[in-house]
Amino acid sequence: MLPENFPNLASQRYGGWVTKNLDFLGQLDPDDPKQASHQIANKLRAAILTRRLAPGDRLPSQPELAARYGVARETVKRALDLLRAERLIVSRQGSGVFVRAQTQRAVELRPHIEAAFERPHVTVDFAGFSGETLRDALAETLDKVRVGRLAPESIAVRVLVSDMTAPMALPARAETQADDPAVRERAERITRRAVDGIIDQVTELGDLGLIRSATVEVRMHRAAPLFKLYILNGEEVFFGFYPVVERTVSIKGEPMAIYDLMGKDVPLFHYAVTDDDTSHAAQFVEASRQWFDSVWSTIAYRYDG
Repeated sequence: MLPENFPNLASQRYGGWVTKNLDFLGQLDPDDPKQASHQIANKLRAAILTRRLAPGDRLPSQPELAARYGVARETVKRALDLLRAERLIVSRQGSGVFVRAQTQRAVELRPHIEAAFERPHVTVDFAGFSGETLRDALAETLDKVRVGRLAPESIAVRVLVSDMTAPMALPARAETQADDPAVRERAERITRRAVDGIIDQVTELGDLGLIRSATVEVRMHRAAPLFKLYILNGEEVFFGFYPVVERTVSIKGEPMAIYDLMGKDVPLFHYAVTDDDTSHAAQFVEASRQWFDSVWSTIAYRYDG
């Protein structure tokens, strides 16, 4: 039961801070293996990074959050400590806890994928190297669709990846600093494994009748992958650069030094559409959509799985 004075009305300003309808914070999932403090932190983090809690907004107090989620205040404190360490929130003595004015930072993709699936119609556009991170981020969310915890009506995924059957600047053989068919063959296997995994995961939901419409389109192009881009529901963008590193891998049973693209744990930076369509974030989202659509409809061609 929430306290009677818990903020549940439209946005209202009190002494320079904002309280607003916080139903979007939801409740804890008793079947989620993550600790309650991490679940609470994830919900608040997603709200901050999607601007549902805007810079300068005051968070509910610890007692209010404890009442909302049915946990001890110490659990809430641990959740807030996580966000404070990430420089997303700041405490002001005698006033409360507020969203920092500057929240642009590297973020984790998975909680935002899950939040995107709370919409009735879900769209996910990805451009990058292999799609391994997207495949893994989708897996846990789609499991929740299978058991009914999330219930979108439709899912439409578009994947745009480099064609590793064509000569590429990267990945490359380190010794010659040049394109090598054997190096590309290895990269092609990685890409196909990830892309086919995404196709299988999403289309299975439609085949089982769990979702009215579940589609995946994959197209390829001949440009070397230098960055990864995710667009969720046309409103959020996650962008990150692939660092180029020299490392030794096994190719046809022999060690070979290559210049490779490291996508795992690449910092992703988040941009979201806000009410101010002239903001830097809104402009970045729009430019990302335009870039994706331009490549998709011009130089990209169908993936032959």
